[in-house]
Amino acid sequence: MRRALGLLAALLLLAGSLAPWAAPAAPPAAEAPARPGPSLREAFERRRSGVWLRAKGEVSRLLPDDLEGGRHQRFILKLPDGMTVLVSHNIDLAPRVPAGKGDGVEVFGRYEWNKRGGVIHWTHRDPKGRREGGWIEHKGERYR
Repeated sequence: MRRALGLLAALLLLAGSLAPWAAPAAPPAAEAPARPGPSLREAFERRRSGVWLRAKGEVSRLLPDDLEGGRHQRFILKLPDGMTVLVSHNIDLAPRVPAGKGDGVEVFGRYEWNKRGGVIHWTHRDPKGRREGGWIEHKGERYR
């Protein structure tokens, strides 16, 4: 019995000494890849807010920049199914996207529900590095 306990203790010590070289189970949140979230249609129909999602469509309308607080570039994104959503892109934290009416864009950001279709924001990096952040892709260029 003593010998078995001694062998077990030795194995535990060996396993513990190898732990620093073991690969981490998962990357930190800031490095984690974007996981697929709900579709925009699903988030809208379920009145969900605070969900990260991707949406792809065409710019149907350019709106004036929102200059209250942080400056935001704004446009309406029309999805292939006809649904529309406001995109609010912080241009104090990310470059302006040179998209025009009719241009195709893909957006990854945080969705907030409202009865008019909702808004996608957080389409930029997190300046404090606490979360992954989002992006807008236009003509092969990613703006974050």
